[in-house]
Amino acid sequence: MKSNKLAARYFGIFFILAFITYGTGSGIVASIANEADSLANIYANKASIVIGVILMALLHSFVNIGVLVIMFPIVKPTNERFTYAYLSAGISATVVLIGGTIFTLLLLPLSDAYMEAGSSAGSHFETLRLLCVQGGFYAYQLGMAIWGIGGLFLTALLYQSRLVPRFISVWGFIGYIIFMAGTILELFGYGYGVQLALPGGLFEIFLSFWLIAKGFNPPDVITEVIK
Repeated sequence: MKSNKLAARYFGIFFILAFITYGTGSGIVASIANEADSLANIYANKASIVIGVILMALLHSFVNIGVLVIMFPIVKPTNERFTYAYLSAGISATVVLIGGTIFTLLLLPLSDAYMEAGSSAGSHFETLRLLCVQGGFYAYQLGMAIWGIGGLFLTALLYQSRLVPRFISVWGFIGYIIFMAGTILELFGYGYGVQLALPGGLFEIFLSFWLIAKGFNPPDVITEVIK
């Protein structure tokens, strides 16, 4: 019971850190790459871009995989197939998100070439910048869609195992469906991703704080509920 409670707390902390690391990193990159004359701005703020990528590609990946590793042995006895599906989706999403940061890093040599070209810089530089930015955007949406699939398996496992109250699991399952719909709409050019991410995002935050404060339901509680 003590080990499960500790695992629950680590899971909650890692979940929150995943929000913080990726959100902070992407915010840093966006604040630089989306400015007017952004290639010049990127050239002047290379260190900040690298810090943003480290947060998104390294620290976020570490805590993301940590979430999977912590949860794996806890939910595996409930449904082994669902557990491996959750693990596979989580790893795949993390890899896709890392791939997206490569597009961001490509902005650095592009900004070098832009500054070297000086007054002779043509519109193709801006075209290449847009391609890099859009490449990162699509990788993010695909990664989040895959993460949503993993979330469906996770919430199904939580529902079956009764590790948390079932209303939380149902909330999360519905939230991830809405979240995935938002990522797909974004891929088709409809900008509703942020709004449709709210139910799933709030679920993840609520679940994180719930597990930090209360942990998983102990076995005797689960048995009593099933009876």
